[in-house]
Amino acid sequence: MSRPALSNTLARRLFLDRHGLGRTPPRALPEVIDQIGFVQVDSIATVERAHHMILSARSKPYRPKHLAPLLERHRALFEHWTHDASVIPTRFFPYWRLRFARDAQDLMAKWRLWRRDGFEEKFDAVLDRIREHGPCGSREVGADEARSSGGWWDWHPSKTALEFLWRTGRLSVCHRQNFQKVYDLTERVIPAEHLDAEPTEAETINWACASALARLGFATSGEIAKFWDLITPDEAKTWCAEAADLIEIDIEGADGTPRRVYARPDVMAEAEAAPPPPSGIRVLSPFDPALRDRNRAERLFGFHYRIEIFVPEAKRRYGYYVFPVLEGDRLIGRIDMKRDRPDGALIVTAFWPEARTKMGAGRLDRLDGELHRVARFSGCDCVTYLDGWQRW
Repeated sequence: MSRPALSNTLARRLFLDRHGLGRTPPRALPEVIDQIGFVQVDSIATVERAHHMILSARSKPYRPKHLAPLLERHRALFEHWTHDASVIPTRFFPYWRLRFARDAQDLMAKWRLWRRDGFEEKFDAVLDRIREHGPCGSREVGADEARSSGGWWDWHPSKTALEFLWRTGRLSVCHRQNFQKVYDLTERVIPAEHLDAEPTEAETINWACASALARLGFATSGEIAKFWDLITPDEAKTWCAEAADLIEIDIEGADGTPRRVYARPDVMAEAEAAPPPPSGIRVLSPFDPALRDRNRAERLFGFHYRIEIFVPEAKRRYGYYVFPVLEGDRLIGRIDMKRDRPDGALIVTAFWPEARTKMGAGRLDRLDGELHRVARFSGCDCVTYLDGWQRW
């Protein structure tokens, strides 16, 4: 008996809808974050920081000032690790306990290999300092310890202790100051109703798999494990094999190749019912959750994307920090741009359309309209196109 098959068009539509990029009515910011699951936090701000770009692509009224109150005052979000540092709905906090426990074992062994000796000896001093004097950052601890240039490989011992205590759940980020993490005791940050809940390992695995699949729409067991990065690939594989309410279907890739994945039995109807995404153009962050799994995005959209931050300039194909561009359900190109604060301008250096994407007058107008939206969002007064920016 052949498996049900979902066309590439419907697969893209369902995936974008689940990731908050479909044609949906305006929603409150907590609902947007809850839908996509988490928002990666990153410091690079060639235009605006990644987390703000991610949310702006899904909510035109969004401004960077809207996020901090959810984190720092209402405690509706907490900051921790998925595949990278992210802001996450606080109601999911109990499921991070499994990661805390596993990291307590794994990180201790790994960090001893590359850290200077003695960071674990700083745990009590760091905890006592915060307990007695309140929240602090890495600059307020270890005053008598040698400081480095700031590379993650050479943190001073007390800084390492802070990070370890955060990664293992004893400390939490209460806010950021000049984008530097400020830590407090977890019991003073996480509301009691979430702090006191302690799901079992089996409950956490079930939640991690079910909630990941809900946000992906369809996925392999590896993609399910990768979504939150809370559980192992083997745990996700076992969950998929044993779940009674899953089916296997074929998803058509952008190149026509089918790929077998897991989904809920109603996935075909859900895909048919998903609204088509807006026809306009949207600039996405390189860390957008729809693109985080680069291999999945390439299979689904036929869009090969890699960040070239760590590629030597002479070897870069595009640029230091290039933004993917979405039109409807297609990724149509990438753009190199930056904010010029002194001049109040969004500077467009280059736009590279994908193959078979024609840049006619209508598409150029839509791109210009989106760039002016991004300019306003990032505090710029105008868009400036440099000579030679059209790379087609």
